[in-house]
Amino acid sequence: MWTSIEDSLCELGESPFWHPEERSLYWLDIPGRAVLRTRGDIGSPEAKVERWPLSTEPGCMAPARSGGLVIALRDGIYRARQWGGELVAMARVEHDVSTMRFNDGKCDALGRFWAGSINEAKDRANAALYCLDARSNTGISPTITQMANQATTANGLAFSPDARTLYWADTPAHVVRAWDWDAEGNSLSHARVFQQFDAKPEGWSPDSLLRYGGRPDGATIDAEGYYWVAMFEGAQLLRFSPSGQQVAAVPVPVQCPTMPCFGGDDLKTLFVTSGRKGRPAAEIEQRPASGTVISMQVETRGLPVNFFED
Repeated sequence: MWTSIEDSLCELGESPFWHPEERSLYWLDIPGRAVLRTRGDIGSPEAKVERWPLSTEPGCMAPARSGGLVIALRDGIYRARQWGGELVAMARVEHDVSTMRFNDGKCDALGRFWAGSINEAKDRANAALYCLDARSNTGISPTITQMANQATTANGLAFSPDARTLYWADTPAHVVRAWDWDAEGNSLSHARVFQQFDAKPEGWSPDSLLRYGGRPDGATIDAEGYYWVAMFEGAQLLRFSPSGQQVAAVPVPVQCPTMPCFGGDDLKTLFVTSGRKGRPAAEIEQRPASGTVISMQVETRGLPVNFFED
């Protein structure tokens, strides 16, 4: 049974992660320009949601081992040492901030921060995936490296538990790609299509008789190495084996799920962010959980969040 976290409503929720030390869920509202987190046990009378307003859109974030957050904003990647603290620029990339910004991302198991970009005009595939390594930072600027490109909307980033495969989606292309990944050397090879989904039929709407499963948005990996992806406009999550076989389709009470993550003390609570910005009023009425964070207990255990190392 899915339930919504009280006071979690966003225009477009994204980038959720469970902070094990704080026993809190963090997530973003991209167009709402805010970082959000829970305080107190979720669902208890003392539980609440805190919001930290930002000056521009946050695309993704991760917790830092030494405290605070690393956040990818429109024009670059920033470091905040504490909640609500000063945002200090760590790295910028040369993209046109009038039409491009950072989007989906997270840390790998070695503490490097990965963030992909989005072309908001959606007129060409010039978005890319970047990796920021600050582990050997001794007063020298952290190094940021472009790792992949030729996408329009970067999404679906995930790493296999054995650190041998990297997944990355391009939402408008309805595709999830995979690479062989040498984590220590941080190199990608053997690019391939992991999943290709059917395009949205012309004239489709949630009330139409046309079939549409949605397009790949944010993703996570469970402890068994299976890939979970939120299908935007598809009202479902899909679970794939490492070989690419679909093993489950999980309906959700929102038309536009955006990203799943596992949390709770046993990592068996599945949290899913969602969107409501620009959605038809009839859809919101039929699916009032749209824009909230929904959660459900599952049998599958997730993996703990990776912390940023600096």
